[in-house]
Amino acid sequence: MAIAHTQSPYPVGTAAAPAVAVAVALAAPKAPTAAFAAPFAAPQLVAGAPAQIGAAPAQLVVTTAPSVAAAPAKTSSSASAPSLDDFILMKVIGKGSYGKVMLVRHRLEGSNVYAMKMLRKENVIKRNQVEHTKTERNVLEAVSHPFIVTLHYAFQTPKKLYFVLEYCPGGELFFHLSRAGRFSEGRCRFYAAEILLAIEYLHRLNIIYRDMKPENILLDADGHVKLTDFGLSKEGIQDNYSAKSMCGTPEYLAPEILDKRGHGKAVDWYSLGALMYEMLTGLPPYYTRDREKLFERIRKGDLSYPTYITPVAKSLLQSLLEGDPNRRLGGGPGDGEEVRSHPFYSGIDWVAIQQRRLTPPFKPNLTQGGDVKYFEKEFVDLPVVNSEVGDDQHLRDVNHFEGFTYQASDLGDRLDKLGDCSGI
Repeated sequence: MAIAHTQSPYPVGTAAAPAVAVAVALAAPKAPTAAFAAPFAAPQLVAGAPAQIGAAPAQLVVTTAPSVAAAPAKTSSSASAPSLDDFILMKVIGKGSYGKVMLVRHRLEGSNVYAMKMLRKENVIKRNQVEHTKTERNVLEAVSHPFIVTLHYAFQTPKKLYFVLEYCPGGELFFHLSRAGRFSEGRCRFYAAEILLAIEYLHRLNIIYRDMKPENILLDADGHVKLTDFGLSKEGIQDNYSAKSMCGTPEYLAPEILDKRGHGKAVDWYSLGALMYEMLTGLPPYYTRDREKLFERIRKGDLSYPTYITPVAKSLLQSLLEGDPNRRLGGGPGDGEEVRSHPFYSGIDWVAIQQRRLTPPFKPNLTQGGDVKYFEKEFVDLPVVNSEVGDDQHLRDVNHFEGFTYQASDLGDRLDKLGDCSGI
């Protein structure tokens, strides 16, 4: 579920330029690898002709279930399945075309607060986002990393799907970048180093991210980064060409995606370069509101660099924004290790980065756990209501997402299951 500037950092939809998200499936999705077999069966799409941007969604075949309670819930613990009644709604922190995101508190967990992303099933189905929603649910359960947002609960009602995520009170990176204008090279290096480790971790699991942008990078209470929004991710990718979908946010698209040549892990390193360029200059590379002109510039690859960009930073950006994925830094078999070895990162203690021992360049000034000062006022001031509260017991769940329910087990158990995530 990609989202544009000024939207929620826990994205729930698409928005207009400058950062319009494009998510177009060109073929039926490949089956997930055995290690990440789909934990839930969503309403099934019938494969047809390749979709075009703006085309009507594919035909949908819906699995009918009599009610939420009638379907067995898949959880990762022996506790009772989570439900909407378990949470107290506190503040709206984001709103988009698919639904909204709220700050919530669990009734039985004292002061613990979460970000609850609510997706209307009818919107997910009508806009052909079933596979993207399923992928996000799969990936969030599969991963555990210090720089990736944690999924704590997932459940559904007859009308909506709910993701209950780690709350990052520092807000999105875009919030801070838009107010600072641009970041210093040191601040950019810090954020990019943490993002790099998260992407390298995903790639070791054969997952590509495909939606790198400032709106999808959150800051936690200490100022460390957290990647969020995995709706455009894809599992089972081991190379630079197996993925075929035209998806991502235009300003950050690698040329091989535009040219529909097939793509893979190297697109994430291109997007990291685009994000770093934006952090250092205040705008994405090749920026223009004219989408066709933007795509033409990306394909041409003739990018100008402000004079204040240091030679070593320019060298890294040019290597990451290389048009040929096989010549791109990170595009080889070394993946993230190639990027970490660049002189831009000379002297970095990668183990200290992984263990969050380096002091972030900015620490959010928070007065309480549920502080929302780093979220857009237009959302925070919205009334705190959910049309479904007290309504579900009378409704039939005709669009049931089988096995969607999730409840995280102890984090230590998850880390033991996944093993060492550092790879350093």
